[in-house]
Amino acid sequence: MTDMNHQLGKQLKPGMNAAGRVEAIRTAMPEDGLFAGKEWRISPDPFVLAPEEVRQLERLGQLLWKYVEACDVIFRRSRKGKDVPWVADVLTAGKPDWLIDAGMACAEERPRVLRPDLILTDDGFAMSELDSVPGGIGLVGWLNQCYAALGDRVLGGASGMVDGFASLFPDGADILVSKESGDYRPEMDWLLTQLDGGRFSVQDAENAEVASGRDVYRFFELFDWEQIPGAKELIERAAQGDVRISAPPKPWLEEKLWLGLFWTPGLRRVWDQLMRRGHWRELSRVIPYGWMVDPAPLPPQAVLPRLDAASWDEVAGFSQRERELVLKISGFDESAWGSRGVTIGHDVSGNEWKAALKEAQESFPQQPFVMQEFRKGRVVEHSYWDDATGSVKMMKGRVRLTPYFFVGREDNQVRLGGVHATICPEDKKIIHGMRDAVMVPCVEGHE
Repeated sequence: MTDMNHQLGKQLKPGMNAAGRVEAIRTAMPEDGLFAGKEWRISPDPFVLAPEEVRQLERLGQLLWKYVEACDVIFRRSRKGKDVPWVADVLTAGKPDWLIDAGMACAEERPRVLRPDLILTDDGFAMSELDSVPGGIGLVGWLNQCYAALGDRVLGGASGMVDGFASLFPDGADILVSKESGDYRPEMDWLLTQLDGGRFSVQDAENAEVASGRDVYRFFELFDWEQIPGAKELIERAAQGDVRISAPPKPWLEEKLWLGLFWTPGLRRVWDQLMRRGHWRELSRVIPYGWMVDPAPLPPQAVLPRLDAASWDEVAGFSQRERELVLKISGFDESAWGSRGVTIGHDVSGNEWKAALKEAQESFPQQPFVMQEFRKGRVVEHSYWDDATGSVKMMKGRVRLTPYFFVGREDNQVRLGGVHATICPEDKKIIHGMRDAVMVPCVEGHE
């Protein structure tokens, strides 16, 4: 047990009342915080998931690992001209050739941290994104430790996040954090205190020094490579086998566009070849129906599936009732993470919707957009501590769940390290971390 864990055990004890739990959690916060300049509402209670929901989450990790493998194979076949060449054409547009070549050279590597963003709906989970370079690993690790020390049986266990991350790097790693990702540096510094300091380090990506044969955890986006001195050299070293980078430098795997390609009729045969039909069906219950916004004209007798529209211009003219749709930029752009680059159709005016779809069509294929059916989050009630009254209050809100799956380097086993719940006020259409949100770990409820 580290000194920090020892202090945590002194501050957090099972059986505390709500006020005591909140104060203990605050006191246990690392001196430098976990996110630079970020605040959230503290709750004395974890978020409770039904046993069946927990089983679905545990199953989802293995499905996503297979899904990412299939995405990689589809792209690589396409790039080599063996199948559906248009897929590689779209996914390489706007990206430097050297980066694509480097990713192709890292043939056997896949992202080993998988974090889907799941909206909790009345009908189950709806996945809005799959992040392979996610923030929150240190935050969720710390939350799990805190609530576990208070007696809660958090999913993944008190050390699940730390152990999961360590399983990716049996010989240790250098964690490289860019300035662009600097808000997350405190949580990575905290994570380092929980790891073997002799085997792991946290460095600024802009001036990192990485020895030959070393593993690297990349905590920077590939689109930002020009702002990071040495990034190109490091990625090319990975292509040559001199270092190993996780997540591998495969920009095609960091595109939201796959959420639309998953449903593309012209790719159904390929998906069936690479995934069991039953696995595809299971994922289809989680991935909302989606489309790649390709402005190419359709034949006169054709329509966009499920939209019953003959063109995207026709979709742009949909009524508010018809446009329960989400439009988002796919990737390789600074507006492609967080809640930026997202337009919710029924939440904007008709003119704003038309402008967003016009941008999506005009930017293709250099910067493709994906559209998905909107899935409304289920309204729940959860507690939070109100400083103004010095008491617990209940908030009605909608929930985003972010489970963290780690795929061990030595055994390829998919492990659930923890599940983080972000609960936003029910009037918010986009659910993300904000000052008014509650952020807590998850536990399993009773039958």
